[in-house]
Amino acid sequence: MAAAPQVLTSRRWARAPFYFNSAAHLLRIGKEKATNLQELLDAVRSCSDACIFQHTFQTLEEHHFIREGFSNDFSHWAFSACNEVGLAERLAALDVREFTSIAALRERVVHIMESYLERNPRATTRPAMEPFYLMAVDLVVVPTPYVARNLEEFAEGLRNVSIHSIYYHFIDARLRIKLNNNDFSVWLDRDLDMGAAADRINRIDIYTSTLEGVRRNILRTIEGEMART
Repeated sequence: MAAAPQVLTSRRWARAPFYFNSAAHLLRIGKEKATNLQELLDAVRSCSDACIFQHTFQTLEEHHFIREGFSNDFSHWAFSACNEVGLAERLAALDVREFTSIAALRERVVHIMESYLERNPRATTRPAMEPFYLMAVDLVVVPTPYVARNLEEFAEGLRNVSIHSIYYHFIDARLRIKLNNNDFSVWLDRDLDMGAAADRINRIDIYTSTLEGVRRNILRTIEGEMART
């Protein structure tokens, strides 16, 4: 009996298509404002999940254009407005990839700040040079013309969408799916049975790569899979 013809990985049809979206972010200032570190700690305890996400994950979009410095707004403010270098470094050491919920991320930020202020009580109510306004984002999803039904079309979409689309699917998605995955990896695993490739993409370092670097790394994985028969 003749063997069934082998379907190229790049041409294998997905169970469901991948729709590339982009997003516009409408920034809104919340009710919480901090003029010292104690007020910031109180605000972090009580603010919405969207605020925590905005000042940690969301600001990665801005920091992706900067190779050095602090990767979240809390650490940046502790350094630039409060001159508390030690606290800034502790907050900057937070790796958001370790967390699977906003609650756990919030708890870690609170713990870092409480521990630091217990050891440095004079810093607690010292006025900052400028206030910290807690903000959140209303997300407006914008469809793109790119749809992928197989790896070949997926790679084509990745090459052509804006970095805002890469950000939406690779970083913004983490709040929607409990922080531990991204839209690209979910689709590859669920609809193309490519769990190993999905895992490699999910492990791309979002701190040491620019968004263009993230795009290149994803494409490198996809093109490697496409080269296999």
